[in-house]
Amino acid sequence: DMTWAESTVKTENWNAKWEKEYEAVNVDDLALVRAPFHKPLNSGLDVVIKPTMSFGTGHHDTTWMMIRYLLDLNVSGSRVLDMGCGTGVLAIAAHKLGALSVLAIDIEDGAVQNTIENAALNSIEISNDFNVDCGTSELLTTNHTELNQIILANINRNVLIADMPNYNSVLEPGGTIVFSGFFTGDVPFMKEHIEGVGWAIDNVLDRNGWACIICGKTAN
Repeated sequence: DMTWAESTVKTENWNAKWEKEYEAVNVDDLALVRAPFHKPLNSGLDVVIKPTMSFGTGHHDTTWMMIRYLLDLNVSGSRVLDMGCGTGVLAIAAHKLGALSVLAIDIEDGAVQNTIENAALNSIEISNDFNVDCGTSELLTTNHTELNQIILANINRNVLIADMPNYNSVLEPGGTIVFSGFFTGDVPFMKEHIEGVGWAIDNVLDRNGWACIICGKTAN
């Protein structure tokens, strides 16, 4: 027999409550990923992301590490590809750090729409300098075959491994690829595949059990 209990939930403005509890993400005081209702830092990189419950907004450890490493890379004047862009946070950060052009790709239409909306919040127009597309890494073999100096891919282990050959086809010799979206325990498995493609591992970051691997493509 099933028994049912009835309870009354107090009506609350969930959105207002959620906004109040929603915190900006501070990356070592060098960058702030914030909602429009937060105050920016006095200096450093400022990225505005409209809070939506559906997609990552910089709060995840993987995004934090990607942003932290992006700040150390020489982004200025580079062509940057953001695979699995989600809210567009990394693409927007790269653009603001002086990238020559940014291409953001996600398999989910909602993510593409979010990225376009968030770009507008940061006064970025969709153009050849900041382009967003919906699809898989197959797009790199058809519509977007131009070479990139920097590729950012924060997805998950299996997708990253499967897509490595496609990333390799659009990564310039001497270029950098930054991976995240997997656990520290997955690093040896990732390393095996990274070396299989012929990239060298420059650095491995770890934050709360999540990992980020930075690779270089040999210029030959």
